[in-house]
Amino acid sequence: MAALGWLTPRRRSATARSVLAGEASAEAARKSALKSALTGAPDPGIVEDEENVQVNTAQAEPEPAAEADPAPFPVAGDDLAAAFFDLDNTVMQGAAIFHFGRGLYKREFFQRRELARFAWQQAWFRLAGVEDPEHMQDARDSALSIVKGHRVSELMGIGEEIYDEYMAERIWPGTRALAQAHLDAGQKVWLVTAAPVETATIIARRLGLTGALGTVAESVDGVYTGRLVGEPLHGPATAEAVRALAAAEGLDLERCAAYSDSHNDIPMLSLVGHPYAINPDTKLRKHARANDWRLRDYRTGRKAVKVGVPAAAGVGAIAGGAAAAIALHRRRK
Repeated sequence: MAALGWLTPRRRSATARSVLAGEASAEAARKSALKSALTGAPDPGIVEDEENVQVNTAQAEPEPAAEADPAPFPVAGDDLAAAFFDLDNTVMQGAAIFHFGRGLYKREFFQRRELARFAWQQAWFRLAGVEDPEHMQDARDSALSIVKGHRVSELMGIGEEIYDEYMAERIWPGTRALAQAHLDAGQKVWLVTAAPVETATIIARRLGLTGALGTVAESVDGVYTGRLVGEPLHGPATAEAVRALAAAEGLDLERCAAYSDSHNDIPMLSLVGHPYAINPDTKLRKHARANDWRLRDYRTGRKAVKVGVPAAAGVGAIAGGAAAAIALHRRRK
């Protein structure tokens, strides 16, 4: 019966835990970006990843024509503006937390039973095309129990490998180009995701972005405790993180842009003066049209309905995909 809860997304308002999670994420993001700026060392994976993006662009099917912007955007030289990009299904196909789980299984962090669970969750995510807070919470609880007792440095090193193995080829070229436009205009670009902030930071660095806001897992003396600081960075917590980072960076949110595929990020999108719906789910598309938000869809019809079972390959993936398909069919009847 627990799975039935995933069929009914729940809306939540900001709470004290949301604010705590947002502020912790903003602090972690600024510290990581400052550290990168001070070292000044280019990441060796950036050039390689840019080449991958170029290859993906050449191989991708033609994208639907984008709606014309009313004015040139982003505005070059506007240092009071920045861009915030949701990660899952906006910058990257699928969910980072699931790809990370597959990589940990390959390294024997957990057993075949947990792999089947990750496979089911990934199949559901790709089929339904929406993020449900309860569903994502279940995935993060699994991940926290797996990393408990491991060193942060160990997971960071593994995260670099997992990015190359499972994530690099899943970057949407169109969204990556939008992020690059902000960088070329001299603006900072931040990833925003419910995935662990360490994983998000790796992805941001490999794409040449400024940094990332993500869920902050508690650690003591460099070792994960298995607890979160606040709550997962999702929904209202995401908006609180963007608000806190903007305040710390001295940004004018009315001049900032935000990009997401999910109606769960409407709180974040509503904060900025330039909200974009990217590969939007049905609820976000409806909301965007009603509020005259800009739309971008980099999926072809075939890609938009493609079942993600191969991306969740492993024990239980086929069964999980079939079960998700049945559930989705029943929901739409």
